[in-house]
Amino acid sequence: MILTVTPNPSLDRTYEVPSLDRGELIRATGERMDPGGKGVNVSRAVAAAGQRTLAVLPLGGAPGALVADLLDAQGIEVAPVPIAGATRSNIAVAEPDGTLTKINAPGPELSPTEAELLLETVRGQSGAASWIACCGSLPRGLDPSWYAKLVARAHSAGARIALDTSGPALLAALRERPDVVKPNAEELAEAVGRPLATVGDAVKAAEELRALGADAVLASLGADGQLLVNGSGAWYGSARVDAVRSNVGAGDSSLAGFLIADGHGPQALASAVAHGAAAVRLPGSVMPTPADLDPATVTVTSTIPTDRVLTEPVP
Repeated sequence: MILTVTPNPSLDRTYEVPSLDRGELIRATGERMDPGGKGVNVSRAVAAAGQRTLAVLPLGGAPGALVADLLDAQGIEVAPVPIAGATRSNIAVAEPDGTLTKINAPGPELSPTEAELLLETVRGQSGAASWIACCGSLPRGLDPSWYAKLVARAHSAGARIALDTSGPALLAALRERPDVVKPNAEELAEAVGRPLATVGDAVKAAEELRALGADAVLASLGADGQLLVNGSGAWYGSARVDAVRSNVGAGDSSLAGFLIADGHGPQALASAVAHGAAAVRLPGSVMPTPADLDPATVTVTSTIPTDRVLTEPVP
């Protein structure tokens, strides 16, 4: 069972439009409503793959109740932590060329009691988990050390931890030695405090995160593929994608694929790449099923193209 933790979940509405014209009336050609948040998306991807998952998340108000209902409809077990504030609602506008415009609400502020209850709920549910995926930004009321506390308590219960966050929260959690961290290129550059222009730059940055405490680093480089760096070496994975429909949740789908494949080594990286590539071919934040995967398009190699310039270099 893969347990996910989403401290700042959301109710996500995605509208597909012919074009986004500021100040004009725009008629949507399609719409979706999904439970959102990075950990929620990981649970959705795990469930879509036919595996058991449990989502731990703070929920409040009418949006929170709707998030719980939507997850239940997808066969996802939920361990809700009741909060006084209302769960945030986000909006995404998708254009035919794959351009996505997102408006994310700040979310509620959690009280110290609610923050502690969330930690204790994770610890209490961790016994049956093969992995705990801790994902996303922290809501107001949770200081940057909150993920570090979660990693420490989960490790004390014998669980393996995958962490997908950024900024001070990531750096603070590294001292508790998470089993894998999953930054994207921008988050990786922020963590090491310098630009990344090539795949080689990203490998060096990943090695620095390992020196700071991460056992393994699964780095998403967008259209330039993914990297896995751990104590056994480094691998580079990529997949052919003919058309991108939406990149919402693609990184979360990748993490789910990695954990489903036991979260270690090149085979897990291949699963991560396959799941991420499948996700970008689907609308909104739809998560891929096994039928959507195309492993034949995936390449994983220990020969890293260090001189390859990133399509979107991180300044």
